[in-house]
Amino acid sequence: MPQWLCNQLMRAFQNKNRRQIRLLNDSWYFYRTRRSQEEWPDTQTTDGPGKRKF
Repeated sequence: MPQWLCNQLMRAFQNKNRRQIRLLNDSWYFYRTRRSQEEWPDTQTTDGPGKRKF
């Protein structure tokens, strides 16, 4: 996870900003899903436990 994202998440948790936490969390899962699809284009990474569909 990039350092800037960690910093924003920590700030959002400290301020108890649920909207910002949710936005950053969704952004991270979207980024991770996209990167894994680029690295392994033949596999489906959106199915299975712990994976999110977009």
